[in-house]
Amino acid sequence: MFKNKKGFTLIELLVVIAIIGILSSVVLASLNSARSKGNDGKVKTQLSGARAAAEIWYDNKGSYKDMCSDAASSDAIYPYLKDSNYPAGTTVVCDVSTDNTAYAIKANLNTSGEYWCVDSKGTSKNYTSGWSTSKVTACP
Repeated sequence: MFKNKKGFTLIELLVVIAIIGILSSVVLASLNSARSKGNDGKVKTQLSGARAAAEIWYDNKGSYKDMCSDAASSDAIYPYLKDSNYPAGTTVVCDVSTDNTAYAIKANLNTSGEYWCVDSKGTSKNYTSGWSTSKVTACP
């Protein structure tokens, strides 16, 4: 008589489960990298919007005076200066010159330890050095 056994052995099932586990770990590693790059893209986009909002501030008030320290929630610049509107772990720093004619805004990027900076001269770039403790009103 013939014995007809249908199904998989335990070894075959374990091999398939191991292969699925390896493939899923590769996919998850790629997903985390893409998520970090997406967060950096959001920071760059937000700071680009901050530059436009800063120019609206200047048009309305005639200078950048108090833009970084005293923006009201009704001002266009306000949401761009709040850390809570950026990805977790992002810190936004804004400085205005003593004569209120120039500004620079920077935020740290999550993937590389670099910073993204925009300023009143129209500069928008990344850099690796830290932010000076004195007033910085132009991107380094």
